[in-house]
Amino acid sequence: MKQLFTTLGPMTKDQLGMILPHEHVFVDLRTPDQPGYAEADAGAVVALMAPQIEAIKAQGITALVECSTGGVGLRVDLDLAVSKATNFPIVVPTGNYREPWIPEWVSKASEAELEAAMLRDLNDGVGDTGVRAAWIKISAGDDGITPIEARILRAAARAGKATGAVIGSHTIKGRVVMDQLDIIEAEGYTASRFISIHTQAEPDFEMHKVVAGRGAWVEYDNLGWVPDEESVPRILRALEAGLGGQLLLSHDMGWFDPALPGGGVPKPYTHLVESVLPKLRAAGVDEATIVRLTHDNPFAAFAR
Repeated sequence: MKQLFTTLGPMTKDQLGMILPHEHVFVDLRTPDQPGYAEADAGAVVALMAPQIEAIKAQGITALVECSTGGVGLRVDLDLAVSKATNFPIVVPTGNYREPWIPEWVSKASEAELEAAMLRDLNDGVGDTGVRAAWIKISAGDDGITPIEARILRAAARAGKATGAVIGSHTIKGRVVMDQLDIIEAEGYTASRFISIHTQAEPDFEMHKVVAGRGAWVEYDNLGWVPDEESVPRILRALEAGLGGQLLLSHDMGWFDPALPGGGVPKPYTHLVESVLPKLRAAGVDEATIVRLTHDNPFAAFAR
């Protein structure tokens, strides 16, 4: 039976409802060599972010996927603190971001060492938190995959193949996604266990179809950042093109930023439910499709 590994333990599909597949509780976009990188008091993080979680709980959201990975402030201990304070499951990744946000140990590690680190996070838990990573989050440069990014990707493909974990990548250009899928398949894993994060940033909609045609998940995760007049027609176009079974919707919102006083001002995770879903319904999208987009697809993507 497939399970979704969360900060509150593994969960089955019948224990969950709506899931937000791309959000952030804590992020540090400074590079890892900067003073104070990824440092924060757990109480301060809980005080800022717990109200954001309570707001989506009231909407019927049952879990959230944390997309901060190595290099951009992955702090599973802080995710766990927020999760326990709100009794709300958070899904965390392993993996590493792209250059120049790559920690020194990652830049020096072999593919085998990177694979072993990911497998520990996926199988045993991240650090001493006891929380198992559910998935692998990586990235690639806008103009192509660098040698270090390719090394991380090959390690991710091997760890994914060993565990069934999905690999999600912050990749802006569709042609770079295709190169990533080539590497994943060359390692013996499958494109169907890949999420093309930020697919909406690729302006050529035909490329969305090509990526989905390879079997990958496509993710539109800028809801609330752009007007609904832009995002809703894009979702409808994807549904009309038959991509509904591979489409993920989220905000890419949050988050506590340790580089800002008090963690900054978080952006809420509420726009999908309060604005986008009503407009999809008004456009004729039926409830079965809404459930598929908000319940079924996120679970299928991240469970293993």
